Amino acid sequence: MAFLNSNSVVKNLIFVYLFSIALAPILSAKAPPLIRQKKNKDVVILISCDGFRFGYQHKTSTPNIHRLIREGTEAETGLIPSFPTITFPNHYSIVTGLYPPYHGIINNYFPDPITGEYFTTQNHDPKWWLGEPIWQTVVDQGDNAAVIFWPGSEVKKGSWTCPKQFCPKYNESVTFEERVDSILGYLDLPEGQRPSFLAVYFSDPDSQGHIVGPDHPSITDAVARIDSVIGRLIDGLERRGIFDKVNVIMLGDHGMVGTCDTRLIFLDDLSPWVTIESEWVKSQSPLLAITPSDGVSAAEIVSKMNEALTSGKVENGNYLKMYLKEDLPERLHYADSYRIPPIIGLLGEGYKVELKRSESQKECAGAHGYDNAFFSMRTIFMARGPRFAKGKKVPSFKNIEIYNVLASILSLEGAPNNGSASFANSILSNNEV
Repeated sequence: MAFLNSNSVVKNLIFVYLFSIALAPILSAKAPPLIRQKKNKDVVILISCDGFRFGYQHKTSTPNIHRLIREGTEAETGLIPSFPTITFPNHYSIVTGLYPPYHGIINNYFPDPITGEYFTTQNHDPKWWLGEPIWQTVVDQGDNAAVIFWPGSEVKKGSWTCPKQFCPKYNESVTFEERVDSILGYLDLPEGQRPSFLAVYFSDPDSQGHIVGPDHPSITDAVARIDSVIGRLIDGLERRGIFDKVNVIMLGDHGMVGTCDTRLIFLDDLSPWVTIESEWVKSQSPLLAITPSDGVSAAEIVSKMNEALTSGKVENGNYLKMYLKEDLPERLHYADSYRIPPIIGLLGEGYKVELKRSESQKECAGAHGYDNAFFSMRTIFMARGPRFAKGKKVPSFKNIEIYNVLASILSLEGAPNNGSASFANSILSNNEV
């Protein structure tokens, strides 16, 4: 681990102070006033299916998923993920209402440029995880939450200590069926112990999508398995007589797009114009992130790379555009963090970057992480329960809005976030529990 000298510490403290002042107006949205005064406590079950691209629900027979759609509210053209469209940043955006630069998880794997430490998906140190996840909001305000394998759930923040009873350590060998049974078991607890917020994570169909792409038959099998698991949950809720009393929200973190060998861009093809050292590349594909060595002008690197890419002499060069992070399209909300490298490359849909040419390139597969404007990156949102109208369709919306929806359902005072204070009222109904 690198240690900071006194000058570095002072500079860092000044940066944090000024950064917090700059963000104050941005992070001002809180959960809106409650739509109604509730007689009973609402319950939410939040389900994430990793890599569930919008449209997968129509690939095969999914009677249980379609029951949620038919009897509840659906984002008619899908849920819009945050950029980059990657698992950990988006799962944490969903539960904090913050864009990745503001909650700190800017990628699945990245270095802190000040300390030199690396964040990995196994890192639960709260210094990486900023903002307030909904389960912390729940327990800070005196209720119980249960979270099964959701990214970030093992991080201890505020009153949330990831208690063993309600927050199992990640274990991919625990079957999806066992995870559902755990959720149902929590609902069998006495009223004083029963969680009002429950969340569960499933790694399908992302796992298959990376291997074979979004159009392979094995994706259909993965979607059918998810539907079966949703059916198991519905059956368990119905046996307990509480299906109509619980708000079930099913969503994904991002979509998936096919990639093939013919859609590759090699950085060594740019060598007549500029040399990109391998140690500069902090993230390769689909999010290209570069931190040049000290003394090397990031602006000059961007200029030379774009000159090469638009020269017509670099294979697929027109499908990659380089930016200084502060010049990225504002709609991406991917500049305001010192953790983000100074140079970011945006790839065309389905294209990938390799450092060097090799004879053993992969065949067609699947990827995500691209611009969230691509429809292929959209995922699902459907919700059924007393707070969601039957058969309602709503326009696509950003996943940062979900935190305020959850806070409103659960009658919580939400933490500051990037979502709209009025959005929850537009999607929730006034039905009594």
